[in-house]
Amino acid sequence: MKLGILTLLVMATTMTVTADTTSVTKEAFGKMPDGTAIDIYTLKDGQIEARIMTFGAILVSLKAPDRGGKAGDVVLGYDSLDGYAGGNKGFLGAIVGRYANRIAHGTFVLNGKTYSVPKNDGENSLHGGTRGFDKVVWQGGVIENGVELTYVSQDGDQGYPGTLTVTVRYTLRGSALHIDYSATTTADTVVNITNHSYFNLAGAGNGDILGEQIKLNASRYTPIDNTLIPTGELAQVAGTPFDFRKATAIGERINADNEQIRFGKGYDHNWVLDSADGKLAEAAEVYDSGSGRVLQVWTTQPGIQFYSGNFLDGTITGKGGKVYGQRSGFCLETQHFPDSPNHPSFPTTALKAGARYHSVTEFRFSTR
Repeated sequence: MKLGILTLLVMATTMTVTADTTSVTKEAFGKMPDGTAIDIYTLKDGQIEARIMTFGAILVSLKAPDRGGKAGDVVLGYDSLDGYAGGNKGFLGAIVGRYANRIAHGTFVLNGKTYSVPKNDGENSLHGGTRGFDKVVWQGGVIENGVELTYVSQDGDQGYPGTLTVTVRYTLRGSALHIDYSATTTADTVVNITNHSYFNLAGAGNGDILGEQIKLNASRYTPIDNTLIPTGELAQVAGTPFDFRKATAIGERINADNEQIRFGKGYDHNWVLDSADGKLAEAAEVYDSGSGRVLQVWTTQPGIQFYSGNFLDGTITGKGGKVYGQRSGFCLETQHFPDSPNHPSFPTTALKAGARYHSVTEFRFSTR
């Protein structure tokens, strides 16, 4: 196919667009309990394939080849819409917001006014509240190399001010899945949006991730209290179980006699990226020696939440009937810091009326 030429095939329920080497296919994926139709988009470039649906803007699957060239799905999830629409415990694959991660006591002050948002994680608010972006239907459309998803969160939605118009673009280019986030608001508000995929580079459901080697390009992290809210300190990782500046097995220090480890039941913390200047830079790398797969995470965000799947407890039956036990997947959520609206010293998550929120994250795959 000649560079830049698009071909379009429209059938009853399927649409395929091919741009350069990336094909994009749209298909029906079922209906919500209220009858709302859900579509799923398949992005394919060689052996890399990503499937994204309009409910929750969820990354349903992501296939990448191992060192022998065999493609395998490396993100946890469900085989059908029912698993996601039934609650999606753990936010598997979802876009989360308006505020990803936690807000202490479900309150924050903006422009001198106190706002209350739902407490859905003990005394705290988590991932946007009881009906965050993971639990709504987005409007989807095919774009070159991918899909664009849009959602309009009305003023007062989950207690947040301003009507927020959010656009998330997933595009596949070569061996990299590129996620572009943008938003505008009609009134000053706070915004923090990320993708909450759980990765297992050995393949979704193929055991735990404790042997996978992780490197985080961060010299500091944000310690938490016993409710997983940052204390406000930016602590050095040197000499602690949080030092991943050199590749280290996830499980090597995950049960260390350390208060922060006990609070998180493992790793569930925000790392302060050394490259936190708003430019796209490598934040993390994970390597699975068995499959040879390598995942690199690049982002423009100042932080990354490394979560080692501590609260997965075997109650989720995922793809192919496989049960997701504790630490069967890890998350690398690119983000601003948790509870930033209550910590003036943290990079601000305030979005002014008329201004544009924008961030970029890439998941890059290779083998070793």
